[in-house]
Amino acid sequence: MQTYESLKHSVWECKYHVVILPKYRKKEFFGRARKAIGKILRELCRQKEVELVEGKAMPDHIHMLLSVPPKYSIAMTMGYLKGKSAIRIHREVL
Repeated sequence: MQTYESLKHSVWECKYHVVILPKYRKKEFFGRARKAIGKILRELCRQKEVELVEGKAMPDHIHMLLSVPPKYSIAMTMGYLKGKSAIRIHREVL
């Protein structure tokens, strides 16, 4: 049985498989910062009311399955996640 999310006037199930690749895929940086980056992405998803269904941090990229409400476009959501996470990673991890 599938479970659907609902807003006032709609019932929806919008799930997107997203892969985030850094500009320079440096495995040595990503290996030691994986847990901190995961925590940052989970917190940003929570702030935007996006459910992070599943996530996997590979040595040089990140796979995420996101459940995005229809009031947000996927482009806006990804712009927010990539922009804010890049700023926070640079401040906190580096």
